[in-house]
Amino acid sequence: MLIAETDVRVGGRFRVRFQLLDGSEHESSGQYLEVREPERLVMTWRWLGRQEDPGESRVEIALRPIPEGTELTFTHSALAGEETRRSHEQGWSGSLNKLVRHFQTITAESRSTTS
Repeated sequence: MLIAETDVRVGGRFRVRFQLLDGSEHESSGQYLEVREPERLVMTWRWLGRQEDPGESRVEIALRPIPEGTELTFTHSALAGEETRRSHEQGWSGSLNKLVRHFQTITAESRSTTS
């Protein structure tokens, strides 16, 4: 992550810039449409400077407590087409997998310090 600017409130905006392993940089921005802590976040999503995906789409994140922890439902809709959908699915899956590994590390560290 190179830049992360957020104003998490309805009508607030965000901007993120990140670098992939191949060195390429990507930037997106959007506006928060719904903020309901701690269970729901809805925002617009637009890539900046990307001709292949110039439109605005919508990201919805829902969190729900379950006995094992938290269930996350992630929906990215209003994408330009099938190729764009596949590209976003790959990117979001990679990000969510990193998040899972991060929480697994935290959980393992927590268990080792309490044992």
